[in-house]
Amino acid sequence: MDASEYLHQAYRLDERIDLDMQELERLREMSVSISSPKFGERVGGTRNIDDASFVRCLEKISDLEDVIKAEVSLLVDLKKEIRVTIGSVTDANEQLVLRYRYLNAMTWPEIAGSMHANNSTVRRWHASALEHIVLPKYPISLKVDQQ
Repeated sequence: MDASEYLHQAYRLDERIDLDMQELERLREMSVSISSPKFGERVGGTRNIDDASFVRCLEKISDLEDVIKAEVSLLVDLKKEIRVTIGSVTDANEQLVLRYRYLNAMTWPEIAGSMHANNSTVRRWHASALEHIVLPKYPISLKVDQQ
């Protein structure tokens, strides 16, 4: 894993959490929606509540909330480690570019505007900063393409 891949993990994990939150909202909406009646012939006198769709939704909601909680905890730890890693870069402009890009998820034009520099200067600082990054010996690593 190179420096850029390492630093970009926080952005990917944050995006994954956002998608999980959207899915959680859809599940919550489904859990309170009323399902259509079934007009077929009923066999048996009791209804099995375990087969109700809202119960399955509630189980999925609980499972997804646990996943999100673990992902948020991992994101906090990862961002802390990334801050320390970025802090090891000695040049202030390079540090700022890395913080804006990887911790604040800013675009190149946004970074250039914030730093009162042009895009090519910002990209030069970024390239130089990546060369100066010293990755942690045992970095937190994510499998961002899974799940």
